[in-house]
Amino acid sequence: MATKSIIYYTDNRLDQQINLLVQKQLLNCRLPIVNCSLKPMDFGKNIIFDRDPPGPTTMFKQILTALKASSSEFVFFCEHDVLYHTSHFEFTPPSRDTFYYNVNVWRWDFSNDKVITYDHFRSVSGICVSREKAIEHYEKRLKFIFENGWDEIVGRNPKWARTIGYEPGKLKKNGGFSEDAIDEWKSKYPNIDIRHRRTITPMKMTFASFVHKPTGWQESTLDKLPGWDIKELLKLT
Repeated sequence: MATKSIIYYTDNRLDQQINLLVQKQLLNCRLPIVNCSLKPMDFGKNIIFDRDPPGPTTMFKQILTALKASSSEFVFFCEHDVLYHTSHFEFTPPSRDTFYYNVNVWRWDFSNDKVITYDHFRSVSGICVSREKAIEHYEKRLKFIFENGWDEIVGRNPKWARTIGYEPGKLKKNGGFSEDAIDEWKSKYPNIDIRHRRTITPMKMTFASFVHKPTGWQESTLDKLPGWDIKELLKLT
């Protein structure tokens, strides 16, 4: 049977309530966790990566560090502001050469109870992939960044990061640098992407906020999401 584990990465600047909520839920998933953080943490196998300021280049370094410290065949990328349903971790990639994105995701505005989703909701936080394939990709990604001198450009979401994209698989004709094979799957119950004031990318909680309009747009409220009882989870934090 294929072995699976979690890599978790954080800039340690998140609201403490979200921190505890996400970590509590991840522990319910009962997979080994390698945690690459910018400050010491008592969560999983913790690797402290405090040499660089928060930002895209540092995040990619954290991801690569966590991948190399893991030993499983497949890894789930887990971010500090996403609630992962246990059904997310039931997936096993059918190919070792493809990045798989769980697109059963709802985005939650943490300031209220509004949630939204749309078709092909792909994000790095939903990746499951062969560990070796991921290491190969992030070594190439960082080499490309260093060769262009982009690691010297500071900022939370600089133009170069938006151009090449955060998600593996962006086509070169659209600004990407490595056309990795990608595919999608949907877990039985959704993950919840928490949008808050310190997200790297824009919140995008309205249809009008998208330049390229997504299909399958839906809006709802947190209490209606299947498989979740957020109020009960909040009591445990």
